[in-house]
Amino acid sequence: MSTGRWGGVPLAVRLVVSATVLVFAYGTVVHLLQLLVPELGPQLALPGWLTFYFVSLTLWDPLAALLLAARRVEGLALGCAVLATDTAANWYANYVLDPAVGVTPGRIGQAVITALAVVLVALIPWLTPWFARPKIRR
Repeated sequence: MSTGRWGGVPLAVRLVVSATVLVFAYGTVVHLLQLLVPELGPQLALPGWLTFYFVSLTLWDPLAALLLAARRVEGLALGCAVLATDTAANWYANYVLDPAVGVTPGRIGQAVITALAVVLVALIPWLTPWFARPKIRR
């Protein structure tokens, strides 16, 4: 039987949260690499506000991962916010700024981020009770 912060939490919930933490850890690595190795970044000229947003994900992705791993409900909220805004930002970059037609790697990535956002938001009612703090008895 599991003890500690995740003691008593069903395996399915732990697996979903673990997978979500891995998604945000992966996002952290991707955004750091794009920041540190410019050749790996977007090949489009992005407006300053969009560049700022993508750079800010080097903070928000790991913070969401840490809060989720710590079983904090704020991690669920931040995770949903990050994925939803990342979906919108990538949509703008890939469908408004990118003149390419058809399927591109960026558009595939945007579709994956969208799917992840939809899944996490849909799972919130199921996950939230496992993130609620127990009431302190006096």
